[in-house]
Amino acid sequence: MDIRFMAKNVEVPVDLKDYMIKKFSRMEKFFPQISGQILIKMVRDTYIAEVTANVKGVIMRGEERDLDLRKAFDLGLKNLERRIRRHKEFLVDRAHLKSHDFTFEETPVVEETSGVKIVKEKRFDLYPMSPEEAAMQMDLLEHSFYMFLNGETGKVNVVYKREAGGYGLLIPN
Repeated sequence: MDIRFMAKNVEVPVDLKDYMIKKFSRMEKFFPQISGQILIKMVRDTYIAEVTANVKGVIMRGEERDLDLRKAFDLGLKNLERRIRRHKEFLVDRAHLKSHDFTFEETPVVEETSGVKIVKEKRFDLYPMSPEEAAMQMDLLEHSFYMFLNGETGKVNVVYKREAGGYGLLIPN
């Protein structure tokens, strides 16, 4: 199991780091080929634990905030475990979700045009999938929208969460 540990604006004791890695390693009971990242941040006297797992290209994340570092991590890991369990049940029940390999490359962009400043750029590969699979991937990532390649049409589509509830699908002409 490959686990990457990062800390920003906080010093994590070695015993607590070992505890976090040991607890994260228990996710192997769901998927033996799981890898992940643990990111601990301190923002305004509050710890933020962001726990991310990659299961054959499906990326899932659990995030939690608390004044206690251990509690923030445990709750974030609990959120992630719930998502992993839901994903595993989906795969067992439906057995038609294809695995996707997402690799994100982040490069800062310093261009400024007409008062609009783009501060971050992400590049990623698009894989064919159905809108339902894209909505599930969006939920696993906890994003409000998700861009994907529609497997039926071969065009780039965007699925998004509507404020009134449900999902929307953007289809180009």
